[in-house]
Amino acid sequence: MGKLAVQKYFSFTILIFTVLVMIFTIVGLYGGDVQPAGNTARAMLVYALPVLIAVNVVLFIYWVVMRRFHWAFIPLIAILCCIPYSGTLYQFGSLDELADSKPGIKVATYNVAMFGRETSGFIAADILSEMKKQKVDVACFQEYNDQSGDKKNSDLYKEYFPFMAQGENDMVIYSRYPIVKSKNMNFEMTNNSAMWAEVNYKGTVIRVYNAHLETTGINTTLHKAGKLMNQGMDIESNALMRAFYGNYTLGMIARSGQANILAMDMRDCERPIIVCGDFNDVPYSYVYNTMLGDRVDGFAECGSGFMYTFRGGNKKVRIDYIFHDKAFLGLSYYKREVSYSDHNPVFSKIQIPQAQQ
Repeated sequence: MGKLAVQKYFSFTILIFTVLVMIFTIVGLYGGDVQPAGNTARAMLVYALPVLIAVNVVLFIYWVVMRRFHWAFIPLIAILCCIPYSGTLYQFGSLDELADSKPGIKVATYNVAMFGRETSGFIAADILSEMKKQKVDVACFQEYNDQSGDKKNSDLYKEYFPFMAQGENDMVIYSRYPIVKSKNMNFEMTNNSAMWAEVNYKGTVIRVYNAHLETTGINTTLHKAGKLMNQGMDIESNALMRAFYGNYTLGMIARSGQANILAMDMRDCERPIIVCGDFNDVPYSYVYNTMLGDRVDGFAECGSGFMYTFRGGNKKVRIDYIFHDKAFLGLSYYKREVSYSDHNPVFSKIQIPQAQQ
């Protein structure tokens, strides 16, 4: 009787845990629908979704092995609800190898990390070669630096990209098609910013947004902690965790405000839109949902495999995006593994129906 009671207690505990994990997963899926300010805990669950999905899978297998199929439906429901979210990180199938031969505009977004701050211009030239190789028509760079020693990178780029719109500090949009208008968008109390340029693609004017939103603050916290530890100061782990949480939530709230500013600007735009940039936030977050609006996530439409764009340290997360107007059709969407930055460049070939006359 004692052994049976222990087994029942254990099964009941696992059942309660299963229900809680399902609830957290469902709440996490809708965490990006609320402003992070005042809803921090709910908004933070979005970042735990990959872990929650993995736990649901393990629990589903457990209940199937235990032949408790009625309880297995609980994690199965959670897993099925996560299918649209999973599609923002992984897509089955393969890329269309003929996409580049089809009519359309090829767009790239890349956080170039100031070209490594090197003065020879080698990295800038190598990145330009990659843009040429990928047949890019419009390139949106974040953390851009125009000066390489006594030379300007824009002088090097203008042979392939004859048109350029310079944003605030480290933002630029290069284009092979005429830029008819552009605007800088500064954010208060931050070095981050956004911009847009209206590109005339074969008679169709498209507004291309380039955004670099507030960082997470984690790397800054680690740097400060490392400095203090090198000076012999003792830092308690709980104090470090509080600093991580504080910096991340502040960054999350700042990004949400910046995304709202951009969303309002997009809402007033009468042109079809393509949105590019380093959003410093994950799919299904408030920032992702706000920036996406009623547009299409190019990767979910025509991507392939596992998509991550940040490659710093051991972190592999998707924080760089290309979205496009519903009137357009995505032909391809992919990243390239290059070592010039802690980000990967993202490319998308987009068909513009109005221009195909």
